[in-house]
Amino acid sequence: MILLTSQHRDRLLANGREPDTDHVPVVKFFNPFGAGVWLATELDAGGDVMFGLADLGYPELGFWSFDELRSIRLPFGMGIERDLHFASDLPISIWAEAARETGSIRGAEQLLYARAGQRPSDENIGRP
Repeated sequence: MILLTSQHRDRLLANGREPDTDHVPVVKFFNPFGAGVWLATELDAGGDVMFGLADLGYPELGFWSFDELRSIRLPFGMGIERDLHFASDLPISIWAEAARETGSIRGAEQLLYARAGQRPSDENIGRP
């Protein structure tokens, strides 16, 4: 699976040139076997360091390496995946607040979509 399309990369790079802005998440990555969800809002000019909301058991805003994320190997030869259906118009601060309230990005997604009268993406249905 392609984790980052050229459109995602361009938008993340553009957001990265505007630091200290409450950007909307551009892309969502997730571990299909368990813990691990990342909402990326920015990418540095070097193309590796991302910023956004990460949840590896506790949601927090911060930086991570895209190359390291891409290199994670999971059972059955799988890796981290991109949520093909993810879309949001809410800034990362709203996501972070909802994630802290619910204890996870997945919980935040259910809460925020419920408030908007929408349904979360299929990748998250039935997941903790």
